[in-house]
Amino acid sequence: MDIFGIPIQAFLGQLLLGLVNGSFYAMLSLGLAVIFGLLGIVNFAHGVFYMMGAYVAFVSLDVFGLNYWLALLLGPLLVGALGVLLERTLLKHLYKIDPIYGLLLTFGLALICEGIFREFFGVSGQSYAVPELLQGATNLGFMILPNYRAWVVLASLSVCFGTWFVIERTRLGSYLRAGTENPQLVQAFGINVPLMVMLTYGAGCGLAALAGVLAAPVIQINPLMGSNLIIVVFAVVVIGGMGSIMGSIITGVALGLIEGLTKVFYPEASNIVVFVIMAIVLMIRPAGLFGKEA
Repeated sequence: MDIFGIPIQAFLGQLLLGLVNGSFYAMLSLGLAVIFGLLGIVNFAHGVFYMMGAYVAFVSLDVFGLNYWLALLLGPLLVGALGVLLERTLLKHLYKIDPIYGLLLTFGLALICEGIFREFFGVSGQSYAVPELLQGATNLGFMILPNYRAWVVLASLSVCFGTWFVIERTRLGSYLRAGTENPQLVQAFGINVPLMVMLTYGAGCGLAALAGVLAAPVIQINPLMGSNLIIVVFAVVVIGGMGSIMGSIITGVALGLIEGLTKVFYPEASNIVVFVIMAIVLMIRPAGLFGKEA
């Protein structure tokens, strides 16, 4: 059976690959949206935190002999702790000034971290084995579904919607949103706003690291993997609407699928289709699909 002259197995396989990429886009753009929406920081170092998460998985296996499931916990915790340290020592001084300073600072941090990792690990890619429990594939009749890719999609979307629920539907989320809009008032009610801000930035960095650990078994790990992806992720955030949590999730998955379908029907355009969509959206709706007009 063919779809527009494309064998259905090839069509569905590319669609699955697009869904996997979309899951990574959603999780990374979610972390960016959380940090920007609640703190107003354009975090250009986000791709580096994604790369660090992947290297935590690689080092935990290659050096310490730990397994994938421990790396899945260690990656977000270690990188999130680093994010907390950066927020307390550097970023906290930038909240009340022009956001361009935060962008420049995080861009500089990204270059420094990439240089350090290139010094220690080189520029060639390293591989991380798929965990034994998730090896193999499932025959669905109309296609072969790799078990690990199915896990990536399920885990990514579960984390994304869980984060949205916490921020938008719980008391903790309401404290976070109120604390960023009117910190003096919230502080007057006895809530430690600086602590919330610090943990929010750490959580956003941890989300990026989690995406890196999930990506480690399906890509070649290298120090530039974050910088190669971050521009696309920024485009996803802009299309969804800067600071929109749900917008980042929906747009990330949708653009991953569109990118995958483009590779089937017009492969030459697959690298630019996201940016073409961004240009069209900004002409029609400058605040993004889910953003609020100023």
